[in-house]
Amino acid sequence: MKEFFCGAVVPDCTARFRGESEEAILAQVAQHAHDDHGMEHVPDAVIEEVRAQIQEVE
Repeated sequence: MKEFFCGAVVPDCTARFRGESEEAILAQVAQHAHDDHGMEHVPDAVIEEVRAQIQEVE
């Protein structure tokens, strides 16, 4: 299981995402970025920041 905390990339955001794969988390993050942060497109640089912050959890 993997986890990502949005606050690691966007200060003051408390959203957390869990998924079986990096791709599953990235899909959740893309929807969250659109719905909660108003991003129509997530830039490659942000995707790389997200990838770097995804942690393995039990």
